[in-house]
Amino acid sequence: MIVTVTLNAALDRTLSVPNFQAGTRNRASDALTLPGGKGVNVARALKRLGEPVIATGLAGGRTGTSIIEGLTEEGILNDFVRIRGESRTSTAVVDPNGRQTEIIEYGPAVGEDELGVLLEKIRYLARGADMFVLSGSLPRNVPDDYYAAIVRELKGQVYVALDAQGPPLRVGVGADPDLVSPNARETEEIVGYEFSEDDDLVAAAETLTSMGAQSAIVHQADGCVARVREPGAKSAVTYRVLVPVKEALSTVGSGDAFLAGYLTGVTRGEDARSRLTLAAACGIANIQTPGAGVFERSEVDAQRRQVQVWEVEAAPAGPPP
Repeated sequence: MIVTVTLNAALDRTLSVPNFQAGTRNRASDALTLPGGKGVNVARALKRLGEPVIATGLAGGRTGTSIIEGLTEEGILNDFVRIRGESRTSTAVVDPNGRQTEIIEYGPAVGEDELGVLLEKIRYLARGADMFVLSGSLPRNVPDDYYAAIVRELKGQVYVALDAQGPPLRVGVGADPDLVSPNARETEEIVGYEFSEDDDLVAAAETLTSMGAQSAIVHQADGCVARVREPGAKSAVTYRVLVPVKEALSTVGSGDAFLAGYLTGVTRGEDARSRLTLAAACGIANIQTPGAGVFERSEVDAQRRQVQVWEVEAAPAGPPP
């Protein structure tokens, strides 16, 4: 069983606006509303891949009720902590050129008592889980080290994957998670320099593992660089993953679908190359369909045949000379 944790769950609306013009009245041709937040997106993708999953986290107010009801309607098992604040909403507008504009609320303020209840729930769920996914931004009043505290709580009991950004990622990496999976922009914030070539991504993945993560995947539009340390292995191996360039219908949730694919490979005992191939195929399939973590299994199978994975030499951690 995989448990996803979403502290800043949202109700996501995607609007297709064929004749979008800023500063004028626009009419949407299509609208899609789904429960969201990165952990929720991962849970949705895992369910589509046939993996047993439970989504937990924080949800409050009428929006929180809509999030929970939406997950139940999708058949995704969930066990959220109800909080006093109102959960956030987010809106993505897709224009005629396929460009996407996102408007995202900060989310509710959360009390220490509510965080304590969530931690107790996580401890309870860990008794029957094999893997935890800690994913997404933190709501207001949640300390930057909250993810790190959960990682330390779960370490040695279950496999722990962390997908965050900014200070929560920086602190969380030091807690020794089994996997971190930021995108290139989020990784640039942590390592302190901009990437201009593949070698920069390779060095960044090495930096993330030197900071504490057992394995690190840095993904971007054309694939990823992954530094993977298998259980019991003395050293890690670095891989480059390349995917075909596809016209994106919606990029929201592609990283979450990627992570779900990789973790599915872990639970099935696949080797690193196979896990990365499945992950990349899920990411590609996600951009072909509106909605985060929404894709067809047949599309994933088709895309797996187009993914390239090869081993590369590790680069020294740190900024380029």
